[in-house]
Amino acid sequence: MPVEIPAEFLKVGTRGPDWADWLDRLPKLVAELLGQWELRVDGGSAYGECALVVPVLAKDGTPAVLKVQFPHVEAETEHLALRAWDGNGAVKLLRADPRRFALLLERLQPRDLTTVGDLEACEIVASSYKRLHVAAGPQYRPLSGEVKRWIEGFRQLPASAPVPHRYVEQAISLATDFASDPACDGKLIHSDLHYENVMAADREPWLVIDPKPLSGDPYFEVAPLIWNRWDEVVATGDIRFRVRQRFYAAIDTAELDEDRARDWIIVRQMVNVLNVLRSTTPDAFLPQDWLTRNIAIVKAIQD
Repeated sequence: MPVEIPAEFLKVGTRGPDWADWLDRLPKLVAELLGQWELRVDGGSAYGECALVVPVLAKDGTPAVLKVQFPHVEAETEHLALRAWDGNGAVKLLRADPRRFALLLERLQPRDLTTVGDLEACEIVASSYKRLHVAAGPQYRPLSGEVKRWIEGFRQLPASAPVPHRYVEQAISLATDFASDPACDGKLIHSDLHYENVMAADREPWLVIDPKPLSGDPYFEVAPLIWNRWDEVVATGDIRFRVRQRFYAAIDTAELDEDRARDWIIVRQMVNVLNVLRSTTPDAFLPQDWLTRNIAIVKAIQD
């Protein structure tokens, strides 16, 4: 049974020549993997930002999914993280071909944490932290290295940048402290642990998927719980109150220090702002809603 590439996923070919070339090679690559791993297609394909996901049956009838990703640095060690966790709170890795950025994973249910109330979802995610944050070996990129690059980016922002300069200065100060803190590195962190990256399962109620692994600080994980599902925050009519509700739901469940968690959120929101400003040319449309959201969180989490 040939694998059909979803029409919406074909749009990634517009991201550049590397994407277009990979997309052209993808059907043959998937066919090769299906044959070599003795898999049978078992339904329609799904996709994420960077990957095609094909439901399959293994030779012995075990349901699984074949995930084939666009080659990029954040995915290089995904198989190592999943192997380290070995299904403890995360989707189980059945087989991997790192050279082809291909993973065979246990099949989960098609339901994520966006189907659960946001505060309960924060607690579910935070309850997974202790299981995931095992010691990280040297094969993972250190978070401190990322932080040092962000500091340079903050320093290069002009005074005219559309963001309160006091927040830029605050981000530089906090990030500088983190970069020199030994606890900035050392634990295996997911680094993109938000509501859509936790799926319902049969083996456990919920399992984590799609890590972008770093050797880092467990406190780094909290911020995506704040900035995602933002419409629900706005709908409450009190952004500050709801941001803080999510914050305390997460840190109380995970038993995290309030000040350190807050400082990492400020840094991560300002990194989001930095990325927006860096990727926007002077004559391009500025994604004002995203910019405003991140600045609003920086303000709400500490005022």
